[in-house]
Amino acid sequence: MTTITIACPICKKNFIIQGTPGEKIDVICPSCKTKGVFRLPEETPLRTSTKDQVALDIQNLSFTYPKTEKKAVDEVTFHIKTGEIFGFLGPNGAGKSTTQKVIIGLLRGYNGNIELLGKNLKNWKNDLYEHIGVCFEFPNHYQKLTALENLKLFSSFYRNITVDPSELLVMVGLEKEANQRVGSFSKGMKTKLNFVRALLNNPQMLFLDEPTTGLDPVSARQIKNIIHEKKRQGTTIFLTTHNMNDADELCDRVGFMIDGRLALIEKPKDLKLKHGKKIVRVEYINNEEITHQEFTLAKLGSNTTFINLLNSGRIQTIHTQEATLDDVFIKVTGRQLK
Repeated sequence: MTTITIACPICKKNFIIQGTPGEKIDVICPSCKTKGVFRLPEETPLRTSTKDQVALDIQNLSFTYPKTEKKAVDEVTFHIKTGEIFGFLGPNGAGKSTTQKVIIGLLRGYNGNIELLGKNLKNWKNDLYEHIGVCFEFPNHYQKLTALENLKLFSSFYRNITVDPSELLVMVGLEKEANQRVGSFSKGMKTKLNFVRALLNNPQMLFLDEPTTGLDPVSARQIKNIIHEKKRQGTTIFLTTHNMNDADELCDRVGFMIDGRLALIEKPKDLKLKHGKKIVRVEYINNEEITHQEFTLAKLGSNTTFINLLNSGRIQTIHTQEATLDDVFIKVTGRQLK
């Protein structure tokens, strides 16, 4: 008989369970009553990463698909800190999804070195999937099962305690459709179910591939709020997307991929400041028409024309001409996102 202390993924309170190594146990958190399944480990569990550690370290990663000559990923090097949201940005075909598939073990035969959660990727076995969550761009569900049945099925695959599927459905507003067959779901509903499935095992690291594609603005906001909350809880997030607005809002750092190569890595704010115009655009009413004038930021406080406009009562809008991530991407890579 083994005694082990586990933490509830919802309220974070610790409690004790007993069983034999490898045994799967139905558990209920005594504090918040969250239900889940926990399989007692047969090996010593992976040590939890600390805030200053690197969750993912990639050195000189290359990958070429069979029967092709061009590298889909070409000598890519980067790292992601624990608790960071890292955006992998680029147009379709840039190598973003291929890189992610290599990291999560779906594609083998790569060159280079990958350290994931403190362990070389080649030394991970199926136990890797106890520690990571993956949300693919294209949802893949069992169409004849209900939303709840889909989540319960995938929950049964994990050894460790999982989050109650019903709570995950509430999280994305699918609780009323819990017992509805997924085959009747809209594209957006399938996308949301796909997203929360990646959260079942309360992963240390979350891989998201275009998580808001096909969602209406309200649903997209819902998903982004959850991503922010997961970061606050210490989850490391690897986001692949060509949606620069999502990346700008969510990411601590971004990397630009183009033709399999990593062109640049930097903070979104720093990129926009570096590549933006240091001017202010003022729109104001002149002879009953809206016109505009631009002023440089240098010595703006002593620019008499600007000050007179401020005091005129005719101003409609004032905007700094900050670059968008789309602008920066085009400037750095010479390519547009498609």
